[in-house]
Amino acid sequence: MKTNTTNQTESEKLVNCQKDLNYFFKNVDMLTIALTHTSRKSDFDFSNERLEFLGDAVLGMVISELLFKLFPDYYEGELTKIKSVVVSQPTLSKVGHALNLEEYLIVGKGLVNRLNFPKSLLANAFEAIVGAIYLDGGLLVVNRFITDNLCNEIDIVCKNEHKKNYKSLLQQCCQKELGFTPLYKVLQQHGPDHVKVFQIAVVINNTEYGIGWGKSKKEAAQIAAFHTLKSIKPNDDF
Repeated sequence: MKTNTTNQTESEKLVNCQKDLNYFFKNVDMLTIALTHTSRKSDFDFSNERLEFLGDAVLGMVISELLFKLFPDYYEGELTKIKSVVVSQPTLSKVGHALNLEEYLIVGKGLVNRLNFPKSLLANAFEAIVGAIYLDGGLLVVNRFITDNLCNEIDIVCKNEHKKNYKSLLQQCCQKELGFTPLYKVLQQHGPDHVKVFQIAVVINNTEYGIGWGKSKKEAAQIAAFHTLKSIKPNDDF
């Protein structure tokens, strides 16, 4: 349930923010920095950009380890696909909204309309809070915070993954924007027939793009297509 922050003091908002985060800071100033957007930097001479930088690295490490343990049979390409969605801007902004961050962010006058906050702002704030919790409470604590807030998103990604045909998406993208049809080239194949794995590369206009490993040529091609899409349109959510 979201906390009603109307007419509350800044100190009261910090308390309520910690309740929503389910984490209470030893150094509350760290939370204030994590919540301060760069649009207020001129007023306070600090913003959450440095914590966002740190939080991004911590988040990537924790999610990578979590996926590594959850899916022992997945290849690197499969783990990468899941991770890229879990730590993407849309997912992190969704989690930030669930934590009520738009009510607690300290922003400049140009961003006073909290109903229309850019998704990037909430996603960056979530990463900054991850960085702040890491510095304030340590790796075990931030690991629990990340797991509590993103485990459900991992489940959602895994359930939806089979619905995405990256080869079809890539073909549409290439024909529309590049004027070429992607080709798929087998680079390697290893192992006996019952456990064979394949490495496939996407080739567009004689240039090699994404590479994928899979238990079948079809799976490897899908992973290669995904990596190619991310390299061609890195800001899109696939």
